[in-house]
Amino acid sequence: MAHFDVEGNSYAIEGKVKEFDKYIGKVVPENIRYFTSVMAVCNQAHLLYGDQGEPVTRSGLPTEAALKVLNEKIGLVDPQFKGKVQDRKNGVEQYNKVLSDNFEQAATLEFTRERKSMSVLAREKDKGGAYRQLIKGAPDYLLETARFVLTRSGKAVPLTPAAKKEFELAIKAAAGKGLRTLAICIKLDAGELNGYNGPKHAAHKKLEDADTYKDLEKDSILIGVVALRDPPRSGVKEAVSKCLDAGISVIMITGDIKETAESIATEVGILKPGEEKIRSYTGAEFEALKEAKQKEKLKLVVDNPSGFVFSRTDPSNKRSLIKALSGMNQIVSMTGDGVNDAPALKQASIGVAMGIAGTEVAKEASDMVLADDNFSTIVSAVEEGRAIYANMKAFIRYMISSNIGEVVSIFLTSILGIPDGLNSIQLLWVNLVTDGLPATALSFNPPDPDVMKKPPRNKDEALITGVVFLRYMIIGTYVGLATCYIFIYWYTSYDWAGDNHQLVSFNQLRQWTDCHEWKGFTVRDYDTYKFGDNPCAYFTYGKQKASTLSLTVIVVIEMFNALNALSDESSLFTVGLFSNPTLIGAIFLSLALHSMICYVPFFGRIFGTRPLLLNDWLLVIAFTFPVIIVDEIIKIFVRARTERLLEERRRAHGGKKTN
Repeated sequence: MAHFDVEGNSYAIEGKVKEFDKYIGKVVPENIRYFTSVMAVCNQAHLLYGDQGEPVTRSGLPTEAALKVLNEKIGLVDPQFKGKVQDRKNGVEQYNKVLSDNFEQAATLEFTRERKSMSVLAREKDKGGAYRQLIKGAPDYLLETARFVLTRSGKAVPLTPAAKKEFELAIKAAAGKGLRTLAICIKLDAGELNGYNGPKHAAHKKLEDADTYKDLEKDSILIGVVALRDPPRSGVKEAVSKCLDAGISVIMITGDIKETAESIATEVGILKPGEEKIRSYTGAEFEALKEAKQKEKLKLVVDNPSGFVFSRTDPSNKRSLIKALSGMNQIVSMTGDGVNDAPALKQASIGVAMGIAGTEVAKEASDMVLADDNFSTIVSAVEEGRAIYANMKAFIRYMISSNIGEVVSIFLTSILGIPDGLNSIQLLWVNLVTDGLPATALSFNPPDPDVMKKPPRNKDEALITGVVFLRYMIIGTYVGLATCYIFIYWYTSYDWAGDNHQLVSFNQLRQWTDCHEWKGFTVRDYDTYKFGDNPCAYFTYGKQKASTLSLTVIVVIEMFNALNALSDESSLFTVGLFSNPTLIGAIFLSLALHSMICYVPFFGRIFGTRPLLLNDWLLVIAFTFPVIIVDEIIKIFVRARTERLLEERRRAHGGKKTN
């Protein structure tokens, strides 16, 4: 058995087949000629130049395109061909064209997952039009059906057990390095397909029934095995790590042989070294287990974020796996690209089809289509989805806690019997204008730095749980208390206001409706207010300054509350005040609008407000800033709860931190 290493990457045809020129000699051996012919003819991919002439791209399956690239590299050392090509302006596939032109295709036996191979029936022109069956497919399948090996001279000799064992060892060695392997076979005598000329031929019915293809391909001649490396895309390992951190298990399902699947899974972090025996099964091995044993194995990924590998699978294996995981109350997302994947894509909670390599059937059956066929994009979508959900919660949290604050303020005013701190038009202004801008800007919140390190929420979890509502109530209650108390403070204690207004007792403020019965009660004039013989107007007309303070407190406190909503758990000082520039702009605009109704006389008359002095603003900050402190304390408890859940997950995973 001869081994050859091939240089080069991607679909570029530059690259040397080491020591190959010595093996070929002056005339290409028959086994190499048929080896390259099978790769050229039994192939539906095409190599193309990019828009700028370089680099080489492909249409069709990447594995088939890679076979054509190998052919072009072999053509560079073919003594009968390499001198014919001065340049490749007429296309990339010049050697493949020469090989293909020597065969007239008569029929194609399409790939099926059951036999894991495909073949082409063709007439070889320079051999008098003899019918050949050119076959490529999974080595484990074709090694079982092949009976001969093709020698350099083109003679078919029996495939002995020793030769078969040598091929199997070579295939396993390649698979252990993460290489995908394909066996290349041929039938120099097409048997009952000889002379095939269409529907009138006696064997035509067999070509219409895919179940008969395995019989038509048996007793083939093994030419060789080609090993290809399909390296994981950059960023896949990091994406898998993100999934595990986020509490998402990653299950690799592939048609590759077990050794190849395990090697690639270990490379990208789906499996850890040594986990192959407990976390890697072929489809047949897993189906052979009893249902209880299957669930026991799947609990490894259900109970803890981890990886699992299924190799040599067929569509029924995928559907069984999705059914089992769904029955264990899991949200299952599956990716696929082929027609056979459509039922599983439809059955999954979230079916994800490949936009480039995927068939239309797969795309129609799926819920999501990836434009770039990149696993990392799915992880980015999860991260974006979590960020959107968090922003939706931030919006709701902001609006509910703010509205609870207004309700508490009005409720306290009624309970205490003090004058109304806010009139109806002021409340409408706060709800429709001042609140609206920050609430809208919260949709632009960036994801939390640890958004992909939090455990996934339960699919049945309510948007507003009891704990969440309690949080709303705490913040809302503080908003209401601050709004109401600053009104009281102005009347009873604000002797450093600088406007010379008269202080009253809290009891007098509560009994203001009985003011006309108070003997000897007088109020001195202040600012532009003249009370004269009607001192009771101090609690109606004269409350405008106190009312403006209440209105300003509720506006400013809601701006601080909007900053709190930058993150549901992370500290504001960790996230940063300027992590959402849109929100900062919305806050400044809201404060500008509020200043307008305070300092522009025309709007002051409409809204019943008064200009605020520096002392007033200092008082407002003193009443509003503590909402930041209150929320930071709440976040400490929320983070502790999350960490407790993570710790429980780590303990269940053997006391090790899950990465």
